Amino acid sequence: MIGYWAGLIGGLVILVLGANGLVKGASRLALAAGITPLVIGLTIVAFGTSAPELAVSVAAAYSGSSALSVANVVGSNHFNILCILGLSALVAPLAVNRQLVRLDVPVMIGASVLLYVLALDGSIGFLDSLLLAGLVVAYTSYLIAEAHRDRGRAAEAEENAEISGPASARRMSLVPNLGLIVVGIAALVLGSHLLVRGAIGLARAFGVSEVVIGLTIIAAGTSLPELATSVVAALKGARDIAIGNIVGSNIFNILSVLGFSGLASRGRLAVAPDVLAFDIPLMVAVAFACLPLFRTGYSLSRANGAVLFGSYVLYIVWTVMKATGNPALRPFNGLMIQLVFPALIIGITATFVLALRKEKNGIY
Repeated sequence: MIGYWAGLIGGLVILVLGANGLVKGASRLALAAGITPLVIGLTIVAFGTSAPELAVSVAAAYSGSSALSVANVVGSNHFNILCILGLSALVAPLAVNRQLVRLDVPVMIGASVLLYVLALDGSIGFLDSLLLAGLVVAYTSYLIAEAHRDRGRAAEAEENAEISGPASARRMSLVPNLGLIVVGIAALVLGSHLLVRGAIGLARAFGVSEVVIGLTIIAAGTSLPELATSVVAALKGARDIAIGNIVGSNIFNILSVLGFSGLASRGRLAVAPDVLAFDIPLMVAVAFACLPLFRTGYSLSRANGAVLFGSYVLYIVWTVMKATGNPALRPFNGLMIQLVFPALIIGITATFVLALRKEKNGIY
């Protein structure tokens, strides 16, 4: 038991250190290469912080626990948007780059809907996996090509000088910057491994099912790199990386993690019935909710951050109550359906409409 707790604490420390190195390296690399921090966040940082999900899901697929692979990805995407973006916005309101609303959030929505469609037969087959893997290659190639076609965007990087240091630091050579990124990603992977191993050991001691572990503890554990990276980025002012990292990670989780995990399992990724009935549709709904939330003044306020984080708490409470057969589940469901969900929908819609009116009147 002591070893599990040591893994949890040690893993968390390594994650924070790795996230700090990754944010610094990625920000300086963006300046040196003439690429905006947003593109770096959507590609290098997003893929790097998704490495734990990839490692866990591929290992689970190889070991025959394919349902864990899907649950890990779905749970991680819930955690990324609801918990991480919520906490990051509570730390500091996040400015939303217009490219996210125009391109990347719609891609995230499309990937979420595609996963739901592919999972309707209860599994992710080989051709499904091949499609997902091909799409992540196409998406990444497009982002890189777009960045090279518009080098003028590098001017935006100057706004992040506070996290990149003085001019001499911004002129650092490519090798040290890449070194920071590599060391940061390695620390994130190691920290996640230690933390997840400790969390699984503690969870199994209480007899929690594999799918529930995947949706909650493993999902949160493998998403801690995104949490550490985005919170550190928000604190240091690299808000393009903070929010781009989350959107990019969700896209990579669906397309890359499930794509390559499905190929590793030769197209035998099982989707648990409960995950298909509730968790994946919720993931799709959360992805759709990002459009009005991000488009509201092109920022994510502390109030909206509180809404996201509170929603994640409710989701975890519901998952645990369902897993343990808590008798309060039925009234809890009624409260969510009749009061909380309608209130969230009305609140988000009203805020969005009000923001559009302010824009039209030239207030923003």
